[in-house]
Amino acid sequence: MHVFLETERLILRRFTESDADALFDLYDDAAVMKYIDGGRPADRTEIVTLDLPAFLGYYERFPGYGFWAAIEKSTGDFLGWFHFRPRPADPPDEPELGYRLHRAAWGKGYGTEGSMALLAKGFDDLGVKRVTAFTMTVNQRSRRVMEKLGMTLIRTYFDEFPEHDLAPGAEHGEVEYAITREQWGSRS
Repeated sequence: MHVFLETERLILRRFTESDADALFDLYDDAAVMKYIDGGRPADRTEIVTLDLPAFLGYYERFPGYGFWAAIEKSTGDFLGWFHFRPRPADPPDEPELGYRLHRAAWGKGYGTEGSMALLAKGFDDLGVKRVTAFTMTVNQRSRRVMEKLGMTLIRTYFDEFPEHDLAPGAEHGEVEYAITREQWGSRS
């Protein structure tokens, strides 16, 4: 097991090919996927042939960045994942932060705990200048996590999605949050 980070309650480790079932269980929960794809049933083949290979590919191409399996230390349970990686059009020192957690992990501070650790790693060890995070405007839980991290609302915007990909609340748009190295260092 290749551990990337540890927090008080979490281990963030690299994904392996044997994580396909854990990802399927996460993605097949309509509540977890509500703001991603409207809660449609997961496609295990897509996870095995697209998602998991993409996750694994980050580790070699972008040292220090990628998708990290979130494991609860006390139980060894797979809670979901965090990602910390540059988006295709962004510079390497401006990664995006994201997370997807099982319902059983909601409301327990895991999203904030894992995200804080990734921000600290990025700003303190990886030379990151700015970190962004995105969610749907109506996703209040994710927005609260971003605000707890000290991130600032940058904009609300509207992406074009095929009609069948619209999640509930899509008509209200998406939001972008960000935090800079200076803001991170000056938070109280």
